[in-house]
Amino acid sequence: MRVANIDGRLALGRADGYLDVAGASGGRFGPDPQAAFADWDAFARWAQEYLAAAPDDPATSLDPGAGAVRGAPVPRPAQVFAIGLNYRDHVAEAGLQIPEEPAVFTKFPTSLTGHGQSVTLPEGLVDWEAELVLVIGRHCHRATRANAWSHVAGLTVGQDLSERRLQLTGPAPQFSLGKSYPGFAPTGPELVTLDEFADPDDLELGCMLEGGEVLQKSRTSNMIFDVPELIVRLSAVCPLLPGDLVFTGTPAGVGGARTPQKFLAPGDILITWVEGVGTLRNPMRGS
Repeated sequence: MRVANIDGRLALGRADGYLDVAGASGGRFGPDPQAAFADWDAFARWAQEYLAAAPDDPATSLDPGAGAVRGAPVPRPAQVFAIGLNYRDHVAEAGLQIPEEPAVFTKFPTSLTGHGQSVTLPEGLVDWEAELVLVIGRHCHRATRANAWSHVAGLTVGQDLSERRLQLTGPAPQFSLGKSYPGFAPTGPELVTLDEFADPDDLELGCMLEGGEVLQKSRTSNMIFDVPELIVRLSAVCPLLPGDLVFTGTPAGVGGARTPQKFLAPGDILITWVEGVGTLRNPMRGS
């Protein structure tokens, strides 16, 4: 099942386009994409049954044409967790030791944006970080590895854009601020439920510049702390709430670790993908 935010409305993907959930459900579920997480299990059951019945009602169709805004699938999460140094090759390029605990920070929700949306680059050195993003569907506190995946509504593609000067300002680094400028958390283009994947623990991810080189390419099976372990460690401290996001870390290939260093510039178009989830496209523009 694929869920999207089309012009601010909750949409359900099907082979020939998208359905407007509010219309298709007769108002049982409203148009707000965030509201689907108030009772994710009920929404997911209805959506699966509706798609299986395959009704053909043009009145419920949404057209994501050229003028449509593809917003973040989860536009207003209560909490956004992010994990640093979660791929061995990224730890190595940073010249650091393998962490014994996940390095956790937050991206503030005002940094969220969607597929096709432009990002205004602030002054500084803006870097890319392709990531798999978890969407929590069920309240989760003190999860176990055995039940961790059951709390996940689905997966989406994310970029943990990072302004390195502010991020690394000391004596204590400013990870959350340096990674939370407006537009610094593109996600989308859809939320994809776990039944769509043969193995959600092993997905290719990466990013590239349109018309240029591949910047990052790896697999989520190369994480130091895999998805169940992240959910266990996070939920041991913080209850995870329906609609929360977890950015799970980035592999090697970031611009700040290159020689010479390379950063995003106005006119660049950053393309980010996760196997089986989709592809994000975000143009960069000057301030």
